[in-house]
Amino acid sequence: MSIIAEVEGRRLALSNLEKVLYPSGFTKGEVLHYYAAVAPALLPHLHDRPLSLLRYPDGAGGEHFFAKNVPPGAPAWVKTAEVPRSEDKWARQILVQDLPTLVWVANLVTELHTPQWKAAEPALADRLVLDLDPGRPATVVECCVVADWLRERLAGDGLRAYAKTSGSKGLHLLVPLHPPAPSREVTSYAKALAVEATRAMPGLVTHRMSRSLRPGKVFVDFSQNAAAKTTAAPYTLRARDTPTVSAPVEWAEIRACADPEQLAFRAGDLPGRLEGHGDLLAGLLDPERGHPLPDLRAP
Repeated sequence: MSIIAEVEGRRLALSNLEKVLYPSGFTKGEVLHYYAAVAPALLPHLHDRPLSLLRYPDGAGGEHFFAKNVPPGAPAWVKTAEVPRSEDKWARQILVQDLPTLVWVANLVTELHTPQWKAAEPALADRLVLDLDPGRPATVVECCVVADWLRERLAGDGLRAYAKTSGSKGLHLLVPLHPPAPSREVTSYAKALAVEATRAMPGLVTHRMSRSLRPGKVFVDFSQNAAAKTTAAPYTLRARDTPTVSAPVEWAEIRACADPEQLAFRAGDLPGRLEGHGDLLAGLLDPERGHPLPDLRAP
């Protein structure tokens, strides 16, 4: 069953609103309501960034697949951009520039993933990302220890780090860069940081991707700085048993974390957090908060 809704003058057909998408009972209608509620904070982080969609049309426990190309049936008013897929191939992807587009995308049932660059400058990253992924029995608590070490290390190079939960098990650290830098140079710098963290905390950190090295350690994944990679966007829902969110957090919350549940945020938590804290990642959007990428340091 579908309904026709008008969003900022755009007519949208929204379907199957009562369909349960999460084992906890969260419905598609609640997914749409969530994205509309957080849109004022979310939209600036999506603006001008080509969107990749992790779609789960049959619910979080069903089939998942990534979609980068514009889905069939996209309204004519949805803005798109042609972006490089490889050296000689280009693709057209969605730009979520307004609330109607966000609601239309949410109706497809998606996680939202974006690159570290904007469509106008696909070779230049305006932010650096480090994905901290704990290997059991390590949890987000151990990620917090590593995150605080990285925050101080980045500050030593004149860079300011912001943090958000991954919406799964770990944390993402985000650093604004101004002016933007070539993605390959950002990746090299991020790798050097990951290697340095491994040397400083060998019993707690690994920078190597081999899963056999991860149990009990925090994997510092630097690879998402590559131009072809994407990261879960701030405020996106994740396809888990419950509607978890990739939620911005304060450094005081990270330093105080002693239990994984302290940094486990769900859709219902975010409107209150936004009312109380505002957008904790607003600094990422202000070029004045960004700093140049430092000279590369050898691992």
